[in-house]
Amino acid sequence: MTTSAKGVLFAEFSPRGKIMSVNTIEMDALKARQKLTWMSGDYARFATYLIDGAMDFLASCDIAPGAVALDVACGAGQTALPLAREGVAVTGVDIAANLIAEARKRAHAEGLPVQFDEGDAEDLPYDDSSFDVVFSLFGAMFAPQPRKVAAELARVCRPGGRIIMGNWTPRGFVGQMFRTMAAHAPPPAGMPSPTLWGDESIVSDRLGGYVSELHLTPRLYPFRYPFGAAEVVEFFRTNYGPTNRAFSSLDADGQVALRYDLEQLWLRHNQASDGTVAFGSEYLEVQAVRSW
Repeated sequence: MTTSAKGVLFAEFSPRGKIMSVNTIEMDALKARQKLTWMSGDYARFATYLIDGAMDFLASCDIAPGAVALDVACGAGQTALPLAREGVAVTGVDIAANLIAEARKRAHAEGLPVQFDEGDAEDLPYDDSSFDVVFSLFGAMFAPQPRKVAAELARVCRPGGRIIMGNWTPRGFVGQMFRTMAAHAPPPAGMPSPTLWGDESIVSDRLGGYVSELHLTPRLYPFRYPFGAAEVVEFFRTNYGPTNRAFSSLDADGQVALRYDLEQLWLRHNQASDGTVAFGSEYLEVQAVRSW
């Protein structure tokens, strides 16, 4: 870490060894932008078509009833609430205040004793060694300082406990979708690609110093939508924060061009022939044991 007259610089190495750094003032602005992104759209509605894959992920996590678990970047409770129904003592944390409010509303409606907190994956509001299991499904991977995320996931996990992540890979469909959006609406300078959390060598580097076991397994996440590719793109534009913000940053012509490229991407991957969309998007399942 180095400093300048403008403040502390945070460094992250890209896969090719290039240092990407931003100062503290820029980082504050970047994190505010990230928060706005995830408060945009309607992620609770967006996640309704992701339930099957989330349940597969939770089954693979095998979190036993009575375990004390933390869902990092929990959204509106899509994974925390099913665990609570199974008797897991689960806490959820997310940077988006509106999603936390929705998660609390859902928990209250079901009478589930889930604690939902507004908080940052890079500065979790919990004591050291608080949880038996710390997990994140397509959430913590989006925080702009991944080494801080790795340190925080490890810090709040008890020695011998488990750290579990589901992260989109660079080569999978979602990785391609992010690159397509970035070609039209480039991400802010200093923001490492979130899909680097889906690169096995990078995950090993980020988490390796904190864990005694690390198992990395590529898997496919089912995408199934009861409508066609054009409608799927519109559904993402309306409800998924990153896509919503990408479109909103463009003028009318830019939106047309982005929409076309995204529709073509969905059409190329679609395996359904009945007017719907169905295929699997690769993600990396991370299962680690916190070292003693």
